[in-house]
Amino acid sequence: MKTDIEIAQESVMEPITKVAARLGIREEDLELYGRYKAKISDEYIQSIQNNPDGKLILVTAINPTPAGEGKTTTSVGLGEAFGQLGKKAIIALREPSLGPCFGIKGGASGGGYAQVVPMEDLNLHFTGDFHAITSANNLLAALLDNHIQQGNALRIDTRQVVWKRCLDMNDRVLRNIVVGLGNKADGVVREDHFVITVASEIMAVLCLADDMEDLKKRLAAMVVAYDMDGQPVTAGQLQAVGAMAALLKDAMKPNLIQTLEHTPAIVHGGPFANIAHGCNSVRATKAALKMADYCITEAGFGADLGAEKFFDIKCRKAGLKPDAVVLVATVRALKYNGGVQKAELSKENVDALKKGIVNLEKHIENLHKYGVPVVVTLNSFVTDTDAETEFVRQFCEERGCEFALSRVWEQGGVGGIDLANKVLKSLAEKESDFHVLYGDELSIQEKIAAVAKEIYGAEGVICSSAVQKQIKRLEELGFGRLPVCIAKTQYSLSDNPELLGKPQGFTVNVREVYVSAGAGFIVVLTGSIVTMPGLSKAPAAYGIDVDASGKITGLF
Repeated sequence: MKTDIEIAQESVMEPITKVAARLGIREEDLELYGRYKAKISDEYIQSIQNNPDGKLILVTAINPTPAGEGKTTTSVGLGEAFGQLGKKAIIALREPSLGPCFGIKGGASGGGYAQVVPMEDLNLHFTGDFHAITSANNLLAALLDNHIQQGNALRIDTRQVVWKRCLDMNDRVLRNIVVGLGNKADGVVREDHFVITVASEIMAVLCLADDMEDLKKRLAAMVVAYDMDGQPVTAGQLQAVGAMAALLKDAMKPNLIQTLEHTPAIVHGGPFANIAHGCNSVRATKAALKMADYCITEAGFGADLGAEKFFDIKCRKAGLKPDAVVLVATVRALKYNGGVQKAELSKENVDALKKGIVNLEKHIENLHKYGVPVVVTLNSFVTDTDAETEFVRQFCEERGCEFALSRVWEQGGVGGIDLANKVLKSLAEKESDFHVLYGDELSIQEKIAAVAKEIYGAEGVICSSAVQKQIKRLEELGFGRLPVCIAKTQYSLSDNPELLGKPQGFTVNVREVYVSAGAGFIVVLTGSIVTMPGLSKAPAAYGIDVDASGKITGLF
């Protein structure tokens, strides 16, 4: 069986100018990065603002397992299937982070015959967007420490510096560090921290900003520290906005590439859903809606993370109204949730499937709470049996969901035609009554409880006295009306990765709450989640190589 990278390397790509031309984009509206990838100009995006919006389709999934779900693969395959049916569709995805590529999860280009290409470029440096975000983040960190060194006119309390440096790589030893050691000229000694680039507030800001003016406004509002009186100090006060914006100028422009079947794909931004808001850029999504009749986008990890944040943060902030949701599951993953070990997942086990399907059931219930029609798709594996597939079909249809079997990994767009038709049927027959889960007027603690109880299924939320003090302070500073961005494990509906299926009787433990004022949300850290991942004992980097001709192997 061919690997994903072998399939991608054997593909014949069209020049990106040809892909763009079918969308009505002229070559002069592109900024080319070689033959097969380009940035879309600000002028073109501005020129299409009066176009009618297409239909917005979100692809999400059950909680991820070692068995794999294939959410990005399904997103790409669905876009290819729309192309097979003669529909004008665009896929809007996130860019991969180098951390997972060299760590354990892998990249974000899809798989099999449902991939976006050039795959190696996308999963490595691509067009440099992540490098620009990293540089802007660390420029702000440098300006902050330099301000303290040069007299500290803003009276920054060095014990309350909240801005962290970042790196687009899993590097656990940088989570907690001490800076400023050495001579007096080497800076003020203080504790500091690193996050992975996708968790930087600048990533969130870039993904939520409408244009350069909005970007600069958001950058200026970012809280970097608190002064001796406990008042927030912002990037704007540090006079950092202009230089950061200059670094982000090109990164603000969405990237255009293609699938293996030449369906256009806009890939832009890349926050994780377990530690950030987990969606591609508002700019890319809005542009895609103006450029095609159907925009297929995705949100990271399970629906309890990515979809919740897509609805409650991205759609709330950007005024988006999704028309349908595709919920991806696999028989293997459902059996894993039912207690079957990974090595035994290929064997038919309807009893385990019945036990594990409660995870899918909870996600269906959650999505219905937002008023958006749901289509469930099983990402097919050759080991799936007719009995297992039929059980899932009946289960979904009994809950008012369209159901389709997807074979896009193996067959590309042809393998997704049934899914595409079910999505079209849902769009034609079921009206979206989209609404967010909670109102802006609720307190921060009430918003956390709403997500924990309604989406995770928790009995309650535990906030220590220190966390309650943090919440009170943020509300006093005027941040109380912001939505919450809850960081938690992706492997469970709870904040405990060991609790599979549909856990009950648990509480969510909140350990820290802080504001991302530029992004416009409150970050809530739960359980043992970390914002700088580490590498495994045998990271994927061990298997990656490049030969004398420049051909990369082992990336997937």
